[in-house]
Amino acid sequence: MRNNLFMAVDLGTSFIKTGVYDTAGNCLAQASEPVRDYRPEPGVFIQKGAELFDSALACVKDAVKQLGDKAGSIEAMVFSGQMSGFMGVDAAWEDITTWSCSLDTRYMPYADRQMKGLKDDFLAIGGTNFPAMAPKYEWYKTEFPAEAKKIAKYLMISGYVIGKLGNLNIEDAVIDRSYISWTGLADVGRGVWSGKICDALGLDTKYLPKIVDCNYVCGRLAPEYAGILGLRPGIPLVAGAGDKVAGCLGAGNVESGRVVFEASSYGEVSCCVKDYRPDVTERRLDVLCSAVPGEFYVTHFAAGSGITLDWFVDNFYRRHDEDKKTAFARIEKAIEGMPAGSRGLMAIGLLGGSSMPIDGALRGLWMGHDWSHGPEHFYHALLESFTYDFALALESADRLYPELDFSEVRVIGGGARSPVWIQMNADTSGKKYTALTMNDVSMWGAVILAGNAVGVFPDLKKTADNFVKTGRTYEPREEEGKIHRKHLEYYKAALTETRGFFLRLQQL
Repeated sequence: MRNNLFMAVDLGTSFIKTGVYDTAGNCLAQASEPVRDYRPEPGVFIQKGAELFDSALACVKDAVKQLGDKAGSIEAMVFSGQMSGFMGVDAAWEDITTWSCSLDTRYMPYADRQMKGLKDDFLAIGGTNFPAMAPKYEWYKTEFPAEAKKIAKYLMISGYVIGKLGNLNIEDAVIDRSYISWTGLADVGRGVWSGKICDALGLDTKYLPKIVDCNYVCGRLAPEYAGILGLRPGIPLVAGAGDKVAGCLGAGNVESGRVVFEASSYGEVSCCVKDYRPDVTERRLDVLCSAVPGEFYVTHFAAGSGITLDWFVDNFYRRHDEDKKTAFARIEKAIEGMPAGSRGLMAIGLLGGSSMPIDGALRGLWMGHDWSHGPEHFYHALLESFTYDFALALESADRLYPELDFSEVRVIGGGARSPVWIQMNADTSGKKYTALTMNDVSMWGAVILAGNAVGVFPDLKKTADNFVKTGRTYEPREEEGKIHRKHLEYYKAALTETRGFFLRLQQL
């Protein structure tokens, strides 16, 4: 080995990010590149594979340029990114379908139909209340039959980028275990494609990629792309993990009973467990395979929670001459000391519907406001709505795994910089919350996998634990918690009782 540098490529929805790290966890170079998307009409959100790949190349080139001569010391490239979506390519890796993530909701009628017949199998076998690839496969085959016949493999975006960079044979296309739950097509406990589910959908598993471990070397950087990027040819291309799972590894969520709350665009709470127990009562939890073989995360996400907060600040609070960071700091200051319950104002912040349990009818709602409420109260109520959503998921985890102690939650993501929100979560759940100070834990988690793949980090768990850096801790407050838990029950009831109104409104 030279100086043991590792490059992580994070394939996000809005941006592709690249980070280069040494074995001490120092980020030596970082770059980002926007990803173009197309929204020609409501419900349509697509990204072209060739443009995604070009953005990835540009991002990597930027980081390599920053490194200068040190770029020759990069020992492996590893990948992370979006965990829910669908892409079909032909035998030459040409994009047929475009990348269709969960924001592209054209498939929802097929998801609703599949859930009527397969929802118990999706949960018990596939580990999910929110299958994406399964209904997107049926949607595309039905509505674009001529194009569907050209497809050789159905992939996640990381598998597509790896296949292109390595110039792999299409039969060597891969998907790592961390991604398989939200396809809806896998037997998660066994780590294989589910014959029962695939047969029910009429999907031949030959069209699906090979399932591999997160530290699997998928191929090597092809000379043509090495020349474009300024890297040595033959660098190992390591599978890595989806951003949520990579973030859990980077945050040291590697022992049963540990919990991570990622306060990000798709906020998520993930509890580390040794076995999978389907949440058949509340259906609030999915399961993801950990990057550590033999372990799982029972998890709940609120689709677009961080995007909703961003939308609110951008549209209703930010001044015309103010950048978004300043606007967020200003609204954070405005809600300091605001009592639990937002002075009688309650919100439902699920602007894109509920993912767990799946309910596409739900939308956004504020109730109870009067002339005394200002923008800060509406924002505070949004924070409470997401807090209650995550608290209900933690209640399910406590019920399903009574032998585990989920009493402390580690916080990562942009929301970790919001003392008001973290304290709100601690008060509502009755658990201690600790903010982690390391940035981009998903990329660092991916780097740990790359180092493990080439023998630099032989023990994933020890390496993850050794690099965890904690910040402020928030203890739950009893009196505030009592108020929040009363509102929590009301929030839970509101999700059910308002559904009919949302449906009728949409039918208008």
